[in-house]
Amino acid sequence: MPARLIRLFTGEPYSHTSIALDIELKSLYSFARKHIHNPFDCGFINENIETGIFGMDKNVYCSVYEIPVTEEQYQIIQEEIDTFIKNREIYKYNYTGLVRVMFGRNVVDGKHFFCSQFVSHIIYKSGIRLFSKADGLVRPYDFHIRLKDKRIYKGKLSEYRQFLRRQQIDNKDYLSEEYARAI
Repeated sequence: MPARLIRLFTGEPYSHTSIALDIELKSLYSFARKHIHNPFDCGFINENIETGIFGMDKNVYCSVYEIPVTEEQYQIIQEEIDTFIKNREIYKYNYTGLVRVMFGRNVVDGKHFFCSQFVSHIIYKSGIRLFSKADGLVRPYDFHIRLKDKRIYKGKLSEYRQFLRRQQIDNKDYLSEEYARAI
């Protein structure tokens, strides 16, 4: 329901953003609801594309983008996320910021985030400058606009890992012989 309301209000196709540290989206982080049936208990979460909200709705559409990073940038991103993991109880959902971003108003205090604000913050901390606006003004659709040439997948989230397996089979030249036999 919150996603539908956001899409209705913004008129944009995307209502959520996460950041992953791996191509399979096993290390996937964002700010969203913590429990399936309570859209108001939100905060920093480790998402799983097969369980929770994503697991309940097999028709969730997504776009997955790959941003090239240096080893140093990746390390910074990992350290920033580790900070959130270790201190998850002090980070809260930025409800005020979520409403204010719709009116072009930035709300930042370093402890409250909404999904796209969090992802923008993490990427910015690594030294990558995707946007010329403050993290608190970045919306999910902004990632699509900025990264559309880096999209590696568009479709049902529930079919994403199958897509990866098909890509690996199609690109056997990139796989070791041992791994190719395991597929």
